[in-house]
Amino acid sequence: MDFWKISMKPGRPLSFGHIGETCFFGLPGNPVAVMVTFYQFVQPAIQYIASGRIPVRHSLFAEATSPIRKKPGRYEFVRGALTQNESGLFQVHNLGKQGSGILTSMSQANCFILLPEESGNIEPGDMVMVQPFDHFI
Repeated sequence: MDFWKISMKPGRPLSFGHIGETCFFGLPGNPVAVMVTFYQFVQPAIQYIASGRIPVRHSLFAEATSPIRKKPGRYEFVRGALTQNESGLFQVHNLGKQGSGILTSMSQANCFILLPEESGNIEPGDMVMVQPFDHFI
């Protein structure tokens, strides 16, 4: 095993390793944690293995329109709804409860709000990095 447990939420118990020359991922047990870790780690690995190219994840800045509670210490992937206002400004709001077993927020989301380890609470008007879902999710 190359690593087990990472500093992210949801998805902390992700593992990765090799059996001979074959890579394996051990995904978390909660549904949303599985989706987040698959999207962030497994899908890019499959794309790299298939093409030999490092995939590029597109991200952009958006204005938060709702508060997000966060304690520093872990990288968090908050499910959000990204829109663009009449002025062309991207805006995003979180989709309520973010527990790793709550599928509603994932089914309604069109992006991840990316909150680095060192960040704390987000207030409306703060600029945040978002990663829009591509056609996969």
